Amino acid sequence: MNNYDVIVVGGGIVGAATFYKMQKRFPDKTMLLIDKMDKLADHQTGNNSGVIHSGLYYKPGSLKADNCVRGRRALVKFAKEYNVPHDVCGKVVVAADESEMPRLDKIHGIGMQNEIEGLEKISVEQLTDIEPHCKGVGALWVPCTGIIDFRAATEKMVEVGLGIQAKSAVHLSEEVLDFETDGDATVVKTNKRSYRADKLIVCGGLQADRLARKDGVKLKERVVGFRGDYYELNDHAKHKVRNLIYPVPNPDFPFLGVHFTRMTNGEIECGPNAVFTFKREGYGKTDFNLRDTVDALGYSGTWKLFFNNMSFGINEYRRAFSKRLFLTTLQRLVPSLTMDDIRPGRSGVRALLLNTAGDTRDDFRIETTDRSIHVLNAPSPAATASLAIGDYVADRFAENFS
Repeated sequence: MNNYDVIVVGGGIVGAATFYKMQKRFPDKTMLLIDKMDKLADHQTGNNSGVIHSGLYYKPGSLKADNCVRGRRALVKFAKEYNVPHDVCGKVVVAADESEMPRLDKIHGIGMQNEIEGLEKISVEQLTDIEPHCKGVGALWVPCTGIIDFRAATEKMVEVGLGIQAKSAVHLSEEVLDFETDGDATVVKTNKRSYRADKLIVCGGLQADRLARKDGVKLKERVVGFRGDYYELNDHAKHKVRNLIYPVPNPDFPFLGVHFTRMTNGEIECGPNAVFTFKREGYGKTDFNLRDTVDALGYSGTWKLFFNNMSFGINEYRRAFSKRLFLTTLQRLVPSLTMDDIRPGRSGVRALLLNTAGDTRDDFRIETTDRSIHVLNAPSPAATASLAIGDYVADRFAENFS
């Protein structure tokens, strides 16, 4: 039996940040980070749009708002200190027509409450100066938004954490199968061996609900996966987007909408859409897993989400299989784009802890048992907020277990 003071399950950026922050806070404790993939950040973290979010959209006082703002500042500081590729380049949020202006004003008000530094309303002329090919009737300038290589950030967090305690370790290509109680401790069973942990922290992402139930957490909600498909601009069209261009999100739809993002490698992505996926870890349009499908479609919250967002869902599916329809959406903000300007890119899957009413817009959710902490719901902006989430978990650990 391999014994550790703390075992962290999950090698995405939230798990990595938690491992790093816990090791920094408790340098004498031995810790193990376990992930089933053969490299870190191989699911949600490594397949998202790479944006350092400002904290603009989230309800003031919520965990999302507080942790996004604090986490963004900590992430930029970390990236500077450890030379993680990033650029605080700013973004514009653009109202395509007059009907979106009231929502733009509302977002501005939320951003001001969340103390987003440098946030300002800008004129059409100012928008054109920032993004010459973007068209709209009004916009917000958000200078503290940026881009980052989240894979590199994840790897660096783990590397720094390991440097604090020589007896700590990271085990990849090892899937956690079950948990058993051993007195006040937990036995973590994997496909390779068993470990004994005095305390357990689970950052399971797409598998968060299943891992929580294995640990005896009573949970009504279920994780439902949504795939997001991206297009990329071809080289001859990259000049049409300088940095980041976002639409005004529709409050009736639980996602931010298709946007343009310059990546740290110079590529420019357009997307994502958001479609229900029949496999939690499925990145292809036809990927299927029977257990995942039965879990999702056997849950009342999924059907309530479908019925509440029927027209949006149909449109998202149509765009998933039609380049022309996807282009039409992109042309709302950059009208000069053509079919020749875009090519299919990668896809990502996001985990949403869907409540029984079919609402995906719940706050971050982190629960504590008598011997474990579970990060149950950490959708966007969790990558941006990861270091703040790590601090939050470390605080809960100190309160409950120290």
